[in-house]
Amino acid sequence: MQKMNTITRRELLIQPHNCRCATKQLDPQRKLVSKPWGALEKRMSKTFAFMLAVIGTALATSANAAEPDLTLAPNDQTYGQPHAVAPQITNVSQGDGTWFGIAGDEEAFAPKPLGIWQGDVGDGFRSSVQTFSVETGVALGVQAFGGRQVHDLALLSLSYGHMLGNVVGSNHWYQGNWEARAELFGGGQFSPRSDELVGLTPHLRYNFATGTRWVPFADVGAGVTASGIGPPDQSGTFEFNLQANVGTHWFVRENLALTFEAGYLHMSCAGLHDPNLGVNTIKGMVGLTWFF
Repeated sequence: MQKMNTITRRELLIQPHNCRCATKQLDPQRKLVSKPWGALEKRMSKTFAFMLAVIGTALATSANAAEPDLTLAPNDQTYGQPHAVAPQITNVSQGDGTWFGIAGDEEAFAPKPLGIWQGDVGDGFRSSVQTFSVETGVALGVQAFGGRQVHDLALLSLSYGHMLGNVVGSNHWYQGNWEARAELFGGGQFSPRSDELVGLTPHLRYNFATGTRWVPFADVGAGVTASGIGPPDQSGTFEFNLQANVGTHWFVRENLALTFEAGYLHMSCAGLHDPNLGVNTIKGMVGLTWFF
């Protein structure tokens, strides 16, 4: 009995040993096949979970930004129904001593900011629109009206404008806006010699409403100038200036335009002193105009 038990134990010891050997022969193959796929599955599952988290966060953020904040009316504790919310009454003056009431949200009836146009781009400006321009250019002299010399000038111009009303001449080719402008310009003569000048000129401009980003204009102005040019064409420092200009705005944005301008500039003392032959030039200017 003891011998049989011993054999049985040996067999039991041998059989597991054989099984372990067989297992050792098969395990490397199994590990070669199963181990890489297990690591890949873990990485894929982590990546998928991360993508779901990112997409969920983005959707939640966009939903919170897009959806309005809707606040429910407080519940009646007795019946579990919302309380009736009375509309807010807003009193609005009509300007003639009378008032009328608006029931509802005051902000819903508040005036909204408007653009510079009465309609689409190029359809004409609203009456409250203002402008500010910065331009630079040259004025080349011409011998005209008895002038003895050709005076070439370099100029810098700053101007402010305000529309004088809504579009006039509607449904006609000349429809547009009148604009009052004030220009401060300065610079100097670089031929036939160097001299400084500065001037202040009010203008009246007409802007054509073309329905496009191109807005042509024409204007005239008359003002005063302090000039150091002197004889033989000017008599002293104080001079008048006369201007006639044509040009166009090209809108690169709704309220910003490139401005191109060509015109005639005359400076003289209107006969107050001698000599009074005057300075006559043809000028070309380019710059930027802001509308607000």
